[in-house]
Amino acid sequence: MNLCSFLPSGTEIIFGLGLGDHLHGVTYECDYPPEAASKPVVIKTRLDTALSSREIDDAVIRSFETGESLYEIDQEVLQAAAPDLILTQELCDVCAISYADVQKAMAALPMTPELLSLRPHLLEDVYNDIRTVGRLTGREDQAATWVTGLRQRMDAVVKVTRLAEHRPTVFCMEWTEPMMASGHWVPQLVELAGGEDRLGSKAKPSIRIEWDQVRKAEPDVLILMPCGYDVPKTLAEVPMLERLDGWAELPAVRRRRVYAVNGHMYYSRSGPRLVDGTEILAALLHPDLFPVPSETDARSVY
Repeated sequence: MNLCSFLPSGTEIIFGLGLGDHLHGVTYECDYPPEAASKPVVIKTRLDTALSSREIDDAVIRSFETGESLYEIDQEVLQAAAPDLILTQELCDVCAISYADVQKAMAALPMTPELLSLRPHLLEDVYNDIRTVGRLTGREDQAATWVTGLRQRMDAVVKVTRLAEHRPTVFCMEWTEPMMASGHWVPQLVELAGGEDRLGSKAKPSIRIEWDQVRKAEPDVLILMPCGYDVPKTLAEVPMLERLDGWAELPAVRRRRVYAVNGHMYYSRSGPRLVDGTEILAALLHPDLFPVPSETDARSVY
């Protein structure tokens, strides 16, 4: 079976099921596991990802106004891949190529492949996606075993966080300028990690938020996790935040509980490493109960 994945989480699922040799097309963002980077790139971006958060937001708005997609499909590479199954998504046209564009590209292929759209909103949906890919590729047993292991890891986190004397309030900043609160699975991960996200939108898209709302919420912990950013790129945005009125008075800042995490790897992608992301959050919220994460995964801002 020939496979193509048009989103990084799909690529991780394919490799996790032991199907890496069957994968013949990925996106420019597919970088995990490392072997994924050697696969032919079908999906490219027109967006300069080195831009600041404000510049990226401006570019996204312009693309919507002009009707020009942020992504492009290399039709020759796709045709050479000759996929029997393509993994794609309908969750966000900013984060990945649109479903409509994928359908258009498929129509030009000699043989029409099966198209599986992954649309997770919560952690259980991710487990279901793993099982679905396993069923369609003849790896049902491997998928079931993998999901069981992921559940056991989550249960282990919850078992420990139940011992915590305090559940801190948390603000997860999913974008810095304009500021956005987290959505979909992130508030659930915070809950499982032993915290309370009062500003996030559980099982719903992330939303823009005013800084005054954050000030009024007075979060105990502030997690910086811009979509698609690693730790160094996230830290580069901190000076802009420090200029906000009342930044220094925020409880999380006063208590030196502001953290930059690797959103690119553990929170932006609706894949199996959301479990890793939960373990990292638990360590940041309850450092007395969990080992310190690596600086590649999370770093204290102060």
